[in-house]
Amino acid sequence: MRNVAVIGAGSWGTALATVLAENHENVSLWARREELAREINETRENKRYLPGITLSERIKGDTSLERAVRDKELVVLVVPSHAMRDTVRTLAPHLHKDTILVHAAKGLEIDSLKRMSEVIKEEVSASFHEQIAVLSGPSHAEEVGMKAPTTVVVAAEKMSVAEEVQDAFITSRFRVYTNPDVIGVEIGGALKNIIALGAGVSDGLEFGDNAKAALLTRGLAEISRLGIKLGANPLTFTGLAGVGDLVVTATSQHSRNWRAGRMLAQGLAPDEIVARMGMVVEGIKTTKAAHQLACELGVEMPITRELHALLFRQKAPRDAVSDLMGRVRRHETEELALQYFDNH
Repeated sequence: MRNVAVIGAGSWGTALATVLAENHENVSLWARREELAREINETRENKRYLPGITLSERIKGDTSLERAVRDKELVVLVVPSHAMRDTVRTLAPHLHKDTILVHAAKGLEIDSLKRMSEVIKEEVSASFHEQIAVLSGPSHAEEVGMKAPTTVVVAAEKMSVAEEVQDAFITSRFRVYTNPDVIGVEIGGALKNIIALGAGVSDGLEFGDNAKAALLTRGLAEISRLGIKLGANPLTFTGLAGVGDLVVTATSQHSRNWRAGRMLAQGLAPDEIVARMGMVVEGIKTTKAAHQLACELGVEMPITRELHALLFRQKAPRDAVSDLMGRVRRHETEELALQYFDNH
């Protein structure tokens, strides 16, 4: 591939553009604001979202979606989940018929409760449906921009598409695996943000390592339960898009969701948190969507439920912890316990 585009010039979109610029001659980086596109082109830096990283001359900032995607072999969608539908609807008429669409958004659409690949499919013609992929995994933008070794996973329904995306991104410092489980990769990437919020709350309350380890473990169980209910492969949640992304997002100070959780523990409201950070915090909206989805599907997600109460019902953080710790006694693995005790 020679011509690729990244739609979204935030920290993650800019970092992915730096990766693609190692392999491709022309990388269009679409920015919503004219001043940001100009800064990228004139200073070779995105000072607001990825400061300190020099951008390749191969990267060209642009504010025209039509121009950015025209005749591109690969278009990478790196916009917030709430903006995905409108963005794809706008650019869809200008796509080349063979363009592969890759999204790197980690969230659910709050109104429809749909995954991003489902949203994209609704906004493009059916001929593109097998050309859609998702890229996810443990990957802080700051470290990717600095060329720290990073490993991610790309999932697509058609393996040849996944392998094309793999080849497009893979470098000596950015390793890419493939996976056929689009549902699992999307759910893992979206829901780990919820648990990362919880980890931030736990650290903000100074609960220590025991509490965080339990939170991550039981949080992964919640992610897996909902994912499996939606049709995901359980093995995906033991991989890069599951436990890998969960660990990095819930334990690093680079993580927006972890930082947002700390602020939540201090009593700040969601709107105040977003205003202070000046960036999208996907976990806040995803908590609302996942909680509703769990209720509709009858999936037990107690950590998600308590975080939903913290965010949207003004529940006190310590009360939420007390309610989690005081739940009725349970088996750690219900299915295994029922099978074992029935036979003994």
